[in-house]
Amino acid sequence: MSKMLDEIRQQPAALERTLRSELKGVEKLRTLFAKNRPKVIILAARGTSDNAAQFGRYLLEIATGIPVSLAAPSIFTLYGARVDYKDALVVAISQSGESTDTNLVLERARECGAFTVGITNEASSTLAKIAEHVILVRAGREQSVAATKTYTGQLMAVYMLAYALGAPVSLDELRLLPDTVAGALKLETEIREKAGRYRYMENAVVVGRGLNYASAYEWALKLMETCYVVAERFSSADFLHGPIAMVEQSFPVFLFAPAGVTWPSIREMIARVHGLGAETLIITDKSNKEAASMKGTRAIVLATSLHRKSAVPEELYTPLPYIVPAQILAACLAEEKGLNPDQPRALEKVTRTM
Repeated sequence: MSKMLDEIRQQPAALERTLRSELKGVEKLRTLFAKNRPKVIILAARGTSDNAAQFGRYLLEIATGIPVSLAAPSIFTLYGARVDYKDALVVAISQSGESTDTNLVLERARECGAFTVGITNEASSTLAKIAEHVILVRAGREQSVAATKTYTGQLMAVYMLAYALGAPVSLDELRLLPDTVAGALKLETEIREKAGRYRYMENAVVVGRGLNYASAYEWALKLMETCYVVAERFSSADFLHGPIAMVEQSFPVFLFAPAGVTWPSIREMIARVHGLGAETLIITDKSNKEAASMKGTRAIVLATSLHRKSAVPEELYTPLPYIVPAQILAACLAEEKGLNPDQPRALEKVTRTM
C-alpha cells in the first residue's frame, strides 16, 4: 500500500485534531477582526496550497463580502515592487512553510502594513515565524510527495479563517466533517474498481464550479503528478468557451456535482459531453438524487446528505469531503498503472521557487 493511500486514510483524525487544537486561537482572531475588519484579503500559495487558496477566494468572498485576490509572487521576487497593504489581510498557505516566494510575499506584505496570517503544517517553519498569527494544520508529517491530508487540513483552516472573519460558518458543521470524510473512505473498494477502467487513460478533463472549482484543480493535479495523465481543469462555464472542442468519443470527463446553485450548469455540461460521446464520472452525495441516477454517467456517491438549507450557499460544506474520493481514485489509478504515487518523477516534497 502506498504512503499516499495511508495518509488519505488519516484525514478524519487530522481534521478533528486541527479544528480542536486551533479553535482557541481562531476565536482570538475573531475578536480582533470584529474590531479591525480588513478591507481586502490577499492569499499567497503555490502548488496544492494554491488550490486551497483558490477555494479560499470563493469561500471568503461569498461568505464575508470582502474582496479577495490571489498573490502573484513574481511582483516581489522578480520586479521588486512595493504594494500598499494598509488595511489588508495577507494569508500565506504552505504545507512545509518553506516556499521561498510565498514567504517573501508575506514578509513584504508585513513591511507594507498588512496583518499577516500563516496556514502551515510545520510549527517551526519560516512561514510560522514570519506570520503574526498562525493556523497550524495538525496533519502530522506527510511522507508522500502527493499532498492529501495537508490539503484537506488547509481547507479546514480556511473555513476557520472565514469563521474568524465573521462568516456564517457553523462550528457544529465543521465538527461533522471528519465523520463525513470517514464515510467517504468507506468507498475505497468501489473507487478502486472504477479506477481500473482508466488504466490506459492519458488525457482527461476535470470540471467543477463555484466552491468546487478549486477541487477540479486539485483532482487534476493529483492525476498529473501521480498518474502522469494530462488533466486539464475548468469551470463548467469556461469549458463551454472553447475547450469543449477537444472532447471526442470515450474522452474522460470528471465532474463535481453537488446539489445547489451550481448543479444546473453541471447537469448541462454532462448532457453536452454525453452528446459528444464522452465518458463521465461524477462525485456527488445522496442529496443530489438526479446526479446519482443520470443515465450513462458513472457516479461516486457519498452516503451523507451535504445539502444544507441553513447554509449560504447550500453546498458550503461539500468541497472538503468531495476531494477525498478524487484522492483515492488518483492513488488507486497510479497503482493500476504500475506507478509509485509517493515518489513521482522529477518532484520533491518541498519546492522552492523565486
